[in-house]
Amino acid sequence: MTHPIQIKEESFQLHYSGALFWENQSLLMMSDVHLGKISHFRKYGAAVPQHALLKNFETMDVAIAQFDPKHVVFMGDLFHSSLNKEWELFEDWVGQKKMQLTLVEGNHDIISPVKYEALGITITPEFSLGNFFMTHHPEEREGQFNFSGHLHPAVRLTGLGRQSVRLRCFYKSSVQMILPAMGEFTGSHTMAVTKECEVFAILGDTVLPVQVHGRKA
Repeated sequence: MTHPIQIKEESFQLHYSGALFWENQSLLMMSDVHLGKISHFRKYGAAVPQHALLKNFETMDVAIAQFDPKHVVFMGDLFHSSLNKEWELFEDWVGQKKMQLTLVEGNHDIISPVKYEALGITITPEFSLGNFFMTHHPEEREGQFNFSGHLHPAVRLTGLGRQSVRLRCFYKSSVQMILPAMGEFTGSHTMAVTKECEVFAILGDTVLPVQVHGRKA
């Protein structure tokens, strides 16, 4: 269900939901949940089942139950667009949570900060702790390691007979890690796999390191 990694002598756990847990800080990162997107699709006639509305909340709850974090940081694009009925579901969801909640603003986060602040959620352009900083868009800064989202990373794996599959993934370089999108119906972007990167693919409830050709173990 999880895969452990070390970054700058700190321990992290990769979760199959797409969340990332920082053990020493009891901090859980989630990116690109895109709440409200399903209601947006349904409003314009897309045949999305009603029960899909709750899937994103269930996914977040699974990750929270796994780690029991003291702090959850949403890494941008928590909501897909403007207010719709999923905001009421979100208000109820937040009301059941006891941990600190922070939203790092993404390009889709256009709902007024006042609405989040009324729920006790801190909104900020970025969040930093020690040598680590969290943003929505990937960034690079000398001497610091970046956690981000936005790209909805995926990896294409090819097997015998030219069969291939595309899987959501955590995509890591020496200076940053890009988290997969947690939300339903968010789409994904296939990343280039090079010997300079590490890739951890999500297959069902498993996180699998991907063997990168030319990279030393």
